[in-house]
Amino acid sequence: MVTAIVHIKAEVDRIPEVAQTIAEIQGVSEVYSITGEYDLLAMVRVAAYEAIAEVVPGRINKVAGVLQTETHIAFRAYSKHDLEAAFSIGFPEAD
Repeated sequence: MVTAIVHIKAEVDRIPEVAQTIAEIQGVSEVYSITGEYDLLAMVRVAAYEAIAEVVPGRINKVAGVLQTETHIAFRAYSKHDLEAAFSIGFPEAD
């Protein structure tokens, strides 16, 4: 699995709508509103590097209200995020 972190600048008055539209794109696992230079952060998880081109410039950049994106591709994970728990029904167990 290939993970890309996409920082997104959006039209301020459209941030909730833009976030919801991006969250519905296949390959986008999460969308967060964030502070700082960018308005949103999208986690893209796809099977192959080539699929990032389909998701980011092919879909995310075309969402009405998206002004700019900056994409970072993750090479290696140093802490394991339990994706099975994240996508299962219910809440993960507390530590």
